[in-house]
Amino acid sequence: MKKLSAVKDEVEDWHNLAKRIQDTLDLAKMGDESFRSELEAETGIIEQDISQRELDVLLSGPYDRGNALLEVNSGAGGTDSQDWAAMLERMYIRWAEKAGYGCEILDSSEGEEAGIKSVTLAITGSNAYGYLKGEKGVHRLVRLSPFDSNHRRHTSFAQVEVLPEAAEDDPDVVINPDDLRIDVFRSSGAGGQNVQKNATAIRITHIPSGIVVACQNERSQLQNRENALRVLRSRLLEIARAEQEKQLAELRGEYTKTEWGSQIRSYVLHPYQMVKDHRTDYETGNTQAVLDGEIGGFIESYLRWKKD
Repeated sequence: MKKLSAVKDEVEDWHNLAKRIQDTLDLAKMGDESFRSELEAETGIIEQDISQRELDVLLSGPYDRGNALLEVNSGAGGTDSQDWAAMLERMYIRWAEKAGYGCEILDSSEGEEAGIKSVTLAITGSNAYGYLKGEKGVHRLVRLSPFDSNHRRHTSFAQVEVLPEAAEDDPDVVINPDDLRIDVFRSSGAGGQNVQKNATAIRITHIPSGIVVACQNERSQLQNRENALRVLRSRLLEIARAEQEKQLAELRGEYTKTEWGSQIRSYVLHPYQMVKDHRTDYETGNTQAVLDGEIGGFIESYLRWKKD
């Protein structure tokens, strides 16, 4: 029923767009110059709508239309990398806000001096996973370190992981409660006295796969448990999808193992300003805009590159 409703909405949107185009054409055929400014404005809106729909057509994966879980982990490099992970967290939150998506922090682990060690975000809304899936990989930052007393240039790395959020009734993910070991512990880091005093943090171990998920951001133990299960379901779904893709690729004779070390994008703040995606060669010199969430160009270029 959910799929049927989504298809109906999409068909209705296309019908509405076709009607708007026809109405605009009919108005233009009248040849009345007093309608020129109105027609130009409406034509611009229609062109933007069509461009967005062209991009949406590229989202053909089974989970592309759904929500996403995005995780940022700091790499080697101490405080600089943890600060870089926090910058990426801010970038994705800003992007979600500008794109009209819901964004919730499911879990976060603070750095010793600054930044974060890791964070897990739930990005909710239509096409969230489809747009964000290309962000998966290693992100590299080059800048003059604010944490170096000699103000030398440092290179920092952070790993971004993007998972489709699995629905509770997803047939590809079946969790047996007997396969779970659930531990309760006190939250660490900032969060208020209640978070510090009460054992509200949850750690779930999925025994068959060895996957361990922890959530501690909420004051409620129940809410942390639900968030941890959301992450666990998505990780198990990713394992199932990866195994299916591996089997299909091996049948085609084209399977190659994917390594985590691949660097997908560089953000250079010194000695020049540039952000470049190493897969698509898309780049921009407006680094501040990118760090403020303007990553639409990178998302679109990746989707078109992947389709080709």
